Amino acid sequence: MLEFGKTDAPAEPTDETLIKESSEANFLEDVIEASKEVPIIVDFWAPWCGPCKTLGPALEAAVNKAEGAVKMVKVDVDQNPGISAQLQIKSIPTVYAFWQGQPVDGFQGALPPSEIDQFVERVAAMGPGAPDGGLADAVEAAEAMFEVGEFDDALQTFVAITEEDPMNVPSFAGIIKCHLALGEVEEAEAVLNGIPAEISESKAIEAVRAKVDLAKQAANAGPETELSAAVEANPDDHQARFDLSTALLAAGDTEGAVEALLELFRRDRDWNDGAAKSQMFTIFDALDMKDPIALNGRRKLSSMIFV
Repeated sequence: MLEFGKTDAPAEPTDETLIKESSEANFLEDVIEASKEVPIIVDFWAPWCGPCKTLGPALEAAVNKAEGAVKMVKVDVDQNPGISAQLQIKSIPTVYAFWQGQPVDGFQGALPPSEIDQFVERVAAMGPGAPDGGLADAVEAAEAMFEVGEFDDALQTFVAITEEDPMNVPSFAGIIKCHLALGEVEEAEAVLNGIPAEISESKAIEAVRAKVDLAKQAANAGPETELSAAVEANPDDHQARFDLSTALLAAGDTEGAVEALLELFRRDRDWNDGAAKSQMFTIFDALDMKDPIALNGRRKLSSMIFV
């Protein structure tokens, strides 16, 4: 984790305190754990990437200008393929912002300097030192309500926060989670479709988008018993196995759903344009990054892909 030494006369932050290189061995400490204290921007780059050579210095300049309200970690994807696979980095440059151990915002490709500054300012505003009028505490309180099942109260709080801050990513994600928890899939989708374009591609919004997609599928899931019997009678009935995974999801058996999709991928990875793999990625996106089902599922899928 980054060191925060104190002296009697605080010095101006230097590049070394705000920006560092990381690796697979240190990513958990440098990003996940460190983001519990201050927002961390992660720049995924490679030495051969032309746009990276422009974006990286611009990001560093914006981070330095934020004077410690946000920090930056650089990850060379060539040297750290495991991280790229875990976060589904398909092209570079890719930038993710982490706060409280979770990816909360991000973008792909180079951006003009003004948009880079706006991105860094938006991420910095999530941190504990940002003058947010107590909104961070309100988000935390709403999350606590959600965790104990007080979905209506959490929903009202999240809505109130977005009225104060129309770009508050955690609150929009919270509103959608509450609607889904209340069984209000159409309402959740309506909120998702109305999210401001500036934050619609953030990682937290992508996660709830995946949850909405899965909830819509679950609403049309077939009977689990019949589908299980169909698969047992004909193990090569790929549609029945895919539908069974949807039924298992609807029943709350996420691990069973992933196992069904892994078996389908093992039998025919190209079936229906790679539907099994796509569905697994949707499930992984909907889960917490550190969820053991997602971690184990990604590991098993990777082992199948690279055999």
